[in-house]
Amino acid sequence: MIVKPYQQVPIQDCGEAVVPIPLEQFAVVTPHPYVALGAPYGKLSPYFLRQSVVAKLIQAQASLQTDRPGWRLKIFDAYRPIAVQQFMVDYTFESLVREQGLDIASLSDQARSHFQAKVTEFWAVPSPNPATPPPHSTGAAVDLTLVNAAGQTVDMGSAIDEISPRSYPNHFASSDHPQAAKFQAHRRLLANAMSAAGFRQHPNEWWHFSAGDQLWAWQVGNGAIAQYGNAQMMATPK
Repeated sequence: MIVKPYQQVPIQDCGEAVVPIPLEQFAVVTPHPYVALGAPYGKLSPYFLRQSVVAKLIQAQASLQTDRPGWRLKIFDAYRPIAVQQFMVDYTFESLVREQGLDIASLSDQARSHFQAKVTEFWAVPSPNPATPPPHSTGAAVDLTLVNAAGQTVDMGSAIDEISPRSYPNHFASSDHPQAAKFQAHRRLLANAMSAAGFRQHPNEWWHFSAGDQLWAWQVGNGAIAQYGNAQMMATPK
């Protein structure tokens, strides 16, 4: 199994409840993208986070609206059971292979490793090990974007979950794309609002933020310990 540096951070789960996101306060991507693909949520809902993380999300939107009145955070995904993580990792792997016109069954070991590396650059390994939970399985991570005061989704320069360098938070800071400055400004606006509330951004994904999980603790440094482990047992049915 691929172990990323942040997965070596120890976890001392504080036992905080997983609670529903007050969706009426935010914009929401509908239908939920992974539910629409048939991801196995069962009786669980993706629209849950740890209680303190929900509070931070509300704080982040308030910070955003100080700079941009009427703008809102747009929720793409939040809580993700490990079974859903596995489903999406497999789906992404298969999609990348098909895009290259290749057959999964006949892939060489080298080609398989190549595609797996591309997937895990962005997607966390769906580990069932309590010591290495995927960030979204902890109830501490959220994927999101912005909508403006007119209710229009703001252009960030790439789609959420895109497997390419365009997904890196600062990709457009050094790009010659004619709209690079606009895209980077939008990404910075989102990052600033989330950071002001205590979130940390995924190094490879402009849309992913977390607070209290291993990735957050690794970025905070100074011996920080993760406050949240796998939230499966605390997740509330739909």
